[in-house]
Amino acid sequence: MDLGTTILLVMLVLLVLGFPMMVPLATASVVAFMFYMPIPERILIQQMVTGISPVALIAVPMFIFAADIVTKGHTANRLIDLAMTFVGHVRGGLAVTTALGCTMFGAVSGSTQATVVAMGGPLRPKMLKAGYEDKFAMALIINASDIAFLIPPSIGMIVFGVVGKVSIGELFLAGIGPGILILIMFSLYCMYYAKKNDIPTIPRMTWAERGKAVINAGPAIMFPVLIVGGIYLGWVSPTEVAAVAVVYAIILEVLIFKSVKWSELLSIARSTGLITAVVFILVGAGTTFSFVISFAQIPQHVIGALGLEGANPYIILAAICIAFFIGCMFVDPIVVILVLTPIFMPLVNAAGLDPVLVGTLVTLQVAIGSATPPFGCDIFTAIAIFRRPYAEVIRGTPPFIFMLLLAAVILIFVPQIALFLPELAFH
Repeated sequence: MDLGTTILLVMLVLLVLGFPMMVPLATASVVAFMFYMPIPERILIQQMVTGISPVALIAVPMFIFAADIVTKGHTANRLIDLAMTFVGHVRGGLAVTTALGCTMFGAVSGSTQATVVAMGGPLRPKMLKAGYEDKFAMALIINASDIAFLIPPSIGMIVFGVVGKVSIGELFLAGIGPGILILIMFSLYCMYYAKKNDIPTIPRMTWAERGKAVINAGPAIMFPVLIVGGIYLGWVSPTEVAAVAVVYAIILEVLIFKSVKWSELLSIARSTGLITAVVFILVGAGTTFSFVISFAQIPQHVIGALGLEGANPYIILAAICIAFFIGCMFVDPIVVILVLTPIFMPLVNAAGLDPVLVGTLVTLQVAIGSATPPFGCDIFTAIAIFRRPYAEVIRGTPPFIFMLLLAAVILIFVPQIALFLPELAFH
């Protein structure tokens, strides 16, 4: 068998046997080095170390730590109260509040799964009590949480920026426009659903009540302002802003909201350490696997087989979207970014496509795949949080997945939605 067939077979066998994704990636690379590649084995270790060496990856554990702190604290409830006071009175106001709350918390945590946990707990019971179907409520929470992958900070964008050698600061700003577009689409659908199903509204809040909510949530609102503003104004790099996020999360939850004790930070840090270890092992194994497939010229074979060499830019963007979307339906998003990005980036560069636009589309597809059956990771987070069976959790997702895919199509044909802010800030 040739190298490509062998590593594919090794990965499939290990996945079927139930090994976590890091094991098939690393094992396939070891097999390639031992039997197919005339290169010293020490290069294998060098590639793994090289994969986790970029300075930009320091931002990953810090953003995870900041997300863990605010998820444990009161930030989510204050953001929900803020959204409710402004949009709760409109038709479908509670559902719109859910979408808006997920977006705002995503700008604080940068994690889809943390957003499902933080928003799903308090909002799903309220939606059920208001008359929403459970399948709609769960699907809205799962898919609105995916906006967190687009709104900075985004770990997916950090990984793509490192692997694809694209500016992470520009990627962060590029995610804001598409995130707002999806929020608007979801909100309009929520209003339609509420009108169709005659969901009752709540009384309009007074401006005094709104002012109180703004004051209560003000410190939390400053979180995304610090992140986006710091990068936009050039005060801090994406790596430095991650450190700022940790410090501000501690100030917010320990000193201001007093929802997290100093003694609890150690256990939160341990949890962050475990997650970071998994992420970095994946990155190291993925980098080595990328080296192997590049050595075997698999990207050239794949692109040739798909007929993408010299293809229309729109065709290339569509192919990239489809590949990442399908990949994330089955495999962890970070793994998909690590494996597929090296395959498509030479084609992106050769076609003269904007890598920031490509990175935004990839991040969007990763977000969609994370909430799409059969194995989207957010689905299983929702199963654990809501304690509902798999079939019930996914039943209401098709309309939201359709809207997310429509957002990707709009982004392909109207790229300025993503590129406006990066061009304004960096060019």
